[in-house]
Amino acid sequence: MRIAVDIMGGDHAPDAILKGCVLALSELPPGDVLVLIGRQNEIIDLLDERGISPKDPRIEIVHADQVIEMGDSAAKAVRQKTESSIVKMAQYGAEKHPARCDVVLSAGNTGACVAAATLHMRRLPGVIRPAIAVTVPAFKHNVVLVDAGANPEPKAEHLWQYGVMADVLARQLLKVESPRIAVMNIGSEEAKGTGIIKETRDLLKATPGINYIGYIEGRDFFEAAADVVVTDGLVGNTLLKAAEGMAKSLFKAIAAEIVDYDPALMTKFEPIVRNIYAKNDYHEHGGAPLLGINGACFIAHGSSEPHTIKAAIRNCRNFHHAHVNEQIVRRLAEVAHVLDSRTPATEGAGA
Repeated sequence: MRIAVDIMGGDHAPDAILKGCVLALSELPPGDVLVLIGRQNEIIDLLDERGISPKDPRIEIVHADQVIEMGDSAAKAVRQKTESSIVKMAQYGAEKHPARCDVVLSAGNTGACVAAATLHMRRLPGVIRPAIAVTVPAFKHNVVLVDAGANPEPKAEHLWQYGVMADVLARQLLKVESPRIAVMNIGSEEAKGTGIIKETRDLLKATPGINYIGYIEGRDFFEAAADVVVTDGLVGNTLLKAAEGMAKSLFKAIAAEIVDYDPALMTKFEPIVRNIYAKNDYHEHGGAPLLGINGACFIAHGSSEPHTIKAAIRNCRNFHHAHVNEQIVRRLAEVAHVLDSRTPATEGAGA
């Protein structure tokens, strides 16, 4: 398979991204190719530093002169910076591209990745809006959080589709037989929540084949009270970043307390703390798929390090081989009647 990587996207690009690609080369099976997209001279120089020939059959280099910065306006940058690494990456993921890649990956501007993928790769049949689905490590098992930042102001039909698509992801990729689907809310009581949240609840309840279990509060998320949690992009992204910050602070506090109590204990506890941290470190999980795109687009954390990119490339391959998109198209066609059967009054409540 062919995997296109935006070398210029991310806080530590291009060096950390390319290092991650080099690390991933050792795991690639024969015939797989990494298509490195960015400023050609910089890529060649960095490869040379690592003893990798640009003529290595496992590598292709695509020159992209422009870079979409983290602070750029997403839609405007995609329209104006047509020679950027993100835009070219999305073009290589498009179905009609002569050298199409099976998966594309970027740690760059999230909004620009979503905009470029939607523009060039287009949406799968039946998909209204794409969503970022992050697999989050929880105490008992992994949880799929959707949306994690693609759409901060969704309608109920968007959130409903997110639940359907993430249900497919959990079944195909995580091998969960009957994923428990929940909606993030300020309380578990049926009366709580906005009109959009309540309409999403009703749509999921009415969807055949969906194991909807109700609302979930933020405090229950990491207890894995559900297998899939549906929310808007603003809440989802905020939850993830708050959790990242808390995890770092908590592990620092634990280490400091152990050292203050008895420095000798640190030698015994360090491997345990390191293992727990690794299980909860987003760098170890590497990237999240943009569900609903006609192709496969993975978005990695902006602060990605080399091992983040290596893990993301591995996850890209797993996603491709799990045939998630084919099942999403099938499921959305099966349950399309759920939206069609809404009454006008219900539609108005979620507008």
